[in-house]
This record gives sequence, structure tokens and C-alpha cells, in this order.
Amino acid sequence: MTDTTKTELNDAELSRYSRQILLPEIDYTGQLKLAQSHAVIFGLGGLGSPVSLYLAAAGVGHLTLVDFDDVDDSNLQRQIVHREANIGQAKVASAQSNLKALNHHIKIDTLSRKLKASDVLELIQTADVVLDCTDNFDARFALNQACFKAKKPLVSGAAIRWEGQLSTYDFRQENSPCYQCLYPENNGQELTCSQSGILSPVVGMVGSMQAIEAVKALLDLPTLTGKLMIMDAYTMMIRTLNLKKDPACKQCGKL
Repeated sequence: MTDTTKTELNDAELSRYSRQILLPEIDYTGQLKLAQSHAVIFGLGGLGSPVSLYLAAAGVGHLTLVDFDDVDDSNLQRQIVHREANIGQAKVASAQSNLKALNHHIKIDTLSRKLKASDVLELIQTADVVLDCTDNFDARFALNQACFKAKKPLVSGAAIRWEGQLSTYDFRQENSPCYQCLYPENNGQELTCSQSGILSPVVGMVGSMQAIEAVKALLDLPTLTGKLMIMDAYTMMIRTLNLKKDPACKQCGKL
């Protein structure tokens, strides 16, 4: 939740974020708002790595990292927030130390255990934006449900092989679709990187764009709400499709 105790940027922060402050859409006011904001990142893997690095670098003042896995050597091909020295550590601890080395101005909290639905909802209620960087439908449905209940914006990304997709479900807007408008049911057919493979920069591309969407959501700038971006890195083609709210959706529909 926005930290209203921080009322100004100090000289070190003004210097660090000067290139970002030059953007008229951000300016000093927007940079201060980022510094006051709280982003919760679920998953510190291929997507969560660039998300966390760029949100930390951009000056989002409070990050909460949620992941119950440990760093493995097979992660390092794409999970760039971790280092060889972090193998065997909890991913959230690894990410926290490396993000702190990048930006000491921000606050970073960690949770390294599986959360109950009530815990997820309680955490999300403290957030200004939520980032779904998980890799399974159960987690995505749970985050979608909690963000819908808490009326918080949810930035959801996914990547496999050469492909990626991205959307923002901004539940501050009454007409926003939700994740279950796109995927009504879990059909048990989900693919994983360990089964199908993944090109390292693909998660970098999707995660970086998730970070952009999160910054825009925090600053009330236009996002992909109501749209689905689909990327094919093999052909370097990007399509953006309209995604409408499903009136029959079991989560957000009215029927």
C-alpha cells in the first residue's frame, strides 16, 4: 500500500532516477509516487527476475517477493536475478540480496512459504500492484481471484519455448476482464519449461514488459487492460488482441 510517510525524493534519488524523471509522463510527481508504492511479485523465476530487477531499478519503493523454491543450477540460464553463488539458497533470499546490491533506497520483504488463500488475500490488500510471474494455472487462478476481491491491478505474464503473452487485469476498473475470462477452466494441459524448453531472452522480454505495465498501473497510465499481447520471438511478431469481460465468467461475470 502506498507509503504516505515518504513526502519527497532526496538528492541521491533525484540523481539516480534523473533519466526517468525527464519523461513528461513521469516527472518528479510520478517518481515520488513510485517511491511510495508497494508491488508484490509472485514467483522469482524467469519472469520474476526481470520484473524485480527493473522495478527495483525504476525506484518502486517497496517490493514483496513471494516464492517457496530454491535456486538450482538449471535456473541460471534464464533467472537472471540469481547468481552461481546463490545456488541452494531460497530464491527470495537470493533475489533480495542481489536487488539490495542494485538499489539500497528501496525496501524489500520476502515470503518463502506456500501461502493459504487467506494469506494471499491479506498480502494483496496491502499492494498497489500485483505481478503474476508464476508458472501454473492454480497459482494464476488464485491470484486472479484475490486481486478481483481486493480490487487491485494484476499484471500477468507467461512464456514457453519462443512464445510469450501478457495482459493487465485492472480491477480498479469495473469493466476490466479477468484471467478466467481468458482461461475459464484449468484443463490440466499446461506446459512447463522443464518439459517444453524456453529461450532465455523470451522470459526477459515478457518480464520487462510486465515491469512496464506495473509502472504504468502505478502511475495511472494506459495499460493492456482489455487487451492480450501475444509475442512470437522466433518470427519477432507481436499481436495485440481485444479481450472483453465475459458476462458468464465464474469469477467476474454477472450471470
